[in-house]
Parts: sequence; C-alpha cells; structure tokens
Amino acid sequence: MSRVRIVGGQWRSRLLDVASVPGLRPTPDRVRETLFNWLGQDLDGHACLDLFAGTGILGFEAASRGAARVVLVEHDARALDALHKAAKTLQAAQVEIVRGDAVRFAQSTPQRFDGVFLDPPYKQGWIERVSPWLDRLVRPEGWLYVESEVAVDSLGAWRAVKQGRAGQVHFHLMRRSEE
Repeated sequence: MSRVRIVGGQWRSRLLDVASVPGLRPTPDRVRETLFNWLGQDLDGHACLDLFAGTGILGFEAASRGAARVVLVEHDARALDALHKAAKTLQAAQVEIVRGDAVRFAQSTPQRFDGVFLDPPYKQGWIERVSPWLDRLVRPEGWLYVESEVAVDSLGAWRAVKQGRAGQVHFHLMRRSEE
C-alpha cells in the first residue's frame, strides 16, 4: 500500500494510506500546493465536497486548513475502507464519508457547498455526467476545482479562472461566470 502526504494545515506532513484500486491516482503534492495557494490557505467555516474522493486527499487537505464540513463521496469498498481509517487516524470529526455514486449524489443531495473538488477517473465521461448538477451543488459565490486528462476551459456556466498542468494532469480553478 502506498501513502500520500498532507501538504498543509493542522495535519501537515501526516501520511495517509492509499488503497490499491485500479486507476486511483492521488493529486500530486505540487498540484495541491498550487490549488490551496489559489484558494488561500485558510478555509475556516467552508463546506467542501470531494465528489470522487478516491484517496480523499483533497477533502482531507481542506479539513486540515479549517473547512468546517467536508463530504467525501466514493463508491469503491477498498477506497472507502482507507478513507474511514484516515478519518479515524486524523480524528477528523468534520469529515463525512458517503458510499455512493457521484452522479446520484449530485442529483439528489439537498446540501450546497462553498467548494467542490471534481477529480474523477479519467476517460470515462464523469465530468460531463456530473456537469448538469454543478449549479445546484455549489453556492453562488463558490468555486469548483476540476482535475482531468485534458484542459477544461468551461463547464456550462463555469469558467476556468486559473489553470495549470503537471505531467499528464490538467488542473483548473473555476468560478461561475456572470453571463
């Protein structure tokens, strides 16, 4: 089993186990550092959703930086087991782990979030499938983080305001456009 390191906040440098799940790829440290520099290191009071949690590293990074509530959605049993162990190890009471399908969760949850992490398995059309539900998931002034195998300039009303690339990973911070 491999491990991933939390890069900032109260749990900085803590290592979390990564489940052996085909296609699971933790967001690289450098990308996470850039993302949280864009967002600001302090997420005090924020509600965040990690819709395709996988390792949960994006959600745990947000909780480490003060997010009041973080929901991790994952369907794979091995990944879920690792998420529960990580939450217990970190004593992350603000982290809720939901076993389920990301699209169904996006369609049905009454919850709204300040920020949503969208880092689905590549080349399976998940971003397109969840895209119609983004406006109901994210509060009007909220943000969307998208990680994909290709550059994404827009998703419906969402526009990339910052973007980068690290190897084969394209990452984007998106905001709802005023148009």
